[in-house]
Amino acid sequence: MERLTMAPTTASTGPVWDWAAGHGPVTGALSATTGALALATTGAATHMPPTWALAIGTAGAIGHTVTSWRERLAARTIAMRAASWLLGAGWTTWAITTGPLTWTALGSLATLGVGIGAAARSTLLHEEARELEALAAAERQVSRELSAERRAIAAEWVDRVQRVCGGITLRVLAVEQWPTGTGFTIDAELPAGGVTYERIAQYAPQLSADARLPHGCTATASQGINQGRVLIDVTTVNVLAEEIGYPTDYSPLSIHTGLPWGVRTDGKEVRVYLREQCALIVGPTGSGKTNFVHDVFAGFARAEDILSWVIDLNAGSAGLPWVRPALASQGEGEAVRPGIDWLASSYEEAMLMLETAVAVGKHRKVAYQDLMAKANTDLLPVSKRIPQIMIVIDEGAEILTSNDPKMRKLAAKILEIIRQFRAMGIRTVLTALGATGSVLGNLMIRREAKARVCLTGGEVEGMDLQKVFPGSRGLKVTQAPYKGSGFMGTPESPAGLFKAWRILPQQIADIVHATSTLHPRLDDVSAKAAGPGYARRWDTDRIAWMRDTMVDECPAPAAEDRPARPGGLNLSALRDAPAPAASVANEAFDARFQALIDAEFGTTGEPDEDEREERERPRGLNLSAFRNGQNEGAARQAALDVLLAAGAEGTGASAIARALADEHGTSRQTVVGWLKEWTEQGITVRTGSGTKTRYIHHRHATGGPAED
Repeated sequence: MERLTMAPTTASTGPVWDWAAGHGPVTGALSATTGALALATTGAATHMPPTWALAIGTAGAIGHTVTSWRERLAARTIAMRAASWLLGAGWTTWAITTGPLTWTALGSLATLGVGIGAAARSTLLHEEARELEALAAAERQVSRELSAERRAIAAEWVDRVQRVCGGITLRVLAVEQWPTGTGFTIDAELPAGGVTYERIAQYAPQLSADARLPHGCTATASQGINQGRVLIDVTTVNVLAEEIGYPTDYSPLSIHTGLPWGVRTDGKEVRVYLREQCALIVGPTGSGKTNFVHDVFAGFARAEDILSWVIDLNAGSAGLPWVRPALASQGEGEAVRPGIDWLASSYEEAMLMLETAVAVGKHRKVAYQDLMAKANTDLLPVSKRIPQIMIVIDEGAEILTSNDPKMRKLAAKILEIIRQFRAMGIRTVLTALGATGSVLGNLMIRREAKARVCLTGGEVEGMDLQKVFPGSRGLKVTQAPYKGSGFMGTPESPAGLFKAWRILPQQIADIVHATSTLHPRLDDVSAKAAGPGYARRWDTDRIAWMRDTMVDECPAPAAEDRPARPGGLNLSALRDAPAPAASVANEAFDARFQALIDAEFGTTGEPDEDEREERERPRGLNLSAFRNGQNEGAARQAALDVLLAAGAEGTGASAIARALADEHGTSRQTVVGWLKEWTEQGITVRTGSGTKTRYIHHRHATGGPAED
């Protein structure tokens, strides 16, 4: 129902009175004089004793004097307020006695009001000037203290640079304290004679040691506002040692406004601009490289104009955390889009992805000529409608240096993308395990990957920072010995220390859900060029391997993690119980390894089936400890029944685990161990490989009748 409103027939005009406002000099004097006149008129008419008015005025003068003194007002203000009360009380007393409605009484009252107003205005201006002077004095005091501290810092560092850097004498122009309280920046003028900031930058370790800075803190020199100036950033608090969580602000980002990848030692975010740049991330095992890659994915997920494609030939582990929340949410209300747009974990899928990127890039070059002409640019106008494609290749630098024929084909496609499609909005992010000449020897990487990150984690071997950041002096691995810390350099920000944010799986899931509606879709022109290989990237058969990773059950605790058993019977059933399901796969591998050794060297043979059954049969008291074995036996029989029911087509480990989950609570890992054991024993026959592996009961595989 709509609510009808009637317009007012008349508009209010005239001044608007603010009855809550305090009195000024004019209204205060007017209020005082009209009040005195009203009191005198009433008193004269009612024959009120005149001394009452004098007593009231005296009390008012005393009260205002006390309150003004507590407010620390000026003496002239206190005197003016007391005099106003006493003069008003005196006139009222006189008017009650002689009559308030004579011209003499009214004229004297008007004169008194004008005097009170003028005095109030004068004292008000005096109080304002007094207050401003007090504030200015406080600011001057703070400025003097800061100036003294800055002058001390300036003098100290002028002397230090002169002693350490070969007699270079600076003239300090300013010292700026960082808002984070973790250090300061010195802006200085270099001496005449062609001295450059690089002369000071090469002495960074010596300056840090001479200043007795804490570990993880540095004194680094960079270029100033012109070539005759230098900026010296001095870190006094080690922000690299502490773990810093990824920010919980998941607001939209853009490729044009930069993507946050961590924080500098001064606590400020460092942003990377990848519209035209590729990126290189170097980090050995244990340095926090995988965590940092997730930071990169988080920035891409928040961007409204980026589609991230991921190649990880190590089982796709880098991209799976960004896909699993979407898989887990299927059938649970509103659909959630994955945090990445495409994930390849096999050579075939990676080659398809790279070929698709090449096709998209070539088609964009032709199809968007009119658009670029209208925008008067030679760069494709990347936006939410035409997103940029960022291809993240885990250990991609190693692929470029591999001698394997397949990897060389992938490397050729990667280099083609890096070389040809900068203008078309297709860029790469490569990772590497080490900063060595073999990894960074490719000219294309050094030329195009201008955004570079080196996570050291304290590792010294294979971490040549000069190869990652050529021309940067004073960088040492020992400056960043902490996990997640290292060096970052971009065209906009010189190479320096930084700290990567720590991001955990639960927060990754939160980011995927929070940014699901932000992800763009591939534009129609590019999607047409991408073809069915891209359109069907999330088909069930292509992501079946992802679903096999979604095992919710936790493995059984290790023996050393189990609580100690209380005193009591030392049952043989507990000692001879079957191995936990988590170790079945390892036992199967050991058995195959032993068989190869026996075949090669003619060593001991395996016991026959009867001997194995005799050895595995529990001995001793048949108490409650056997019930676990009986439960496992029932689950194994149920798994065999599922295999028989599957017929000649067979089934997989995941399907069997789902069938047993409700009644027996059996995990997929346990079922895999049983299937491997039964395959070795000839109970089942295995067909296919990888995600298409299926198991068939031997009765169906040999054409025999199925058991009831």
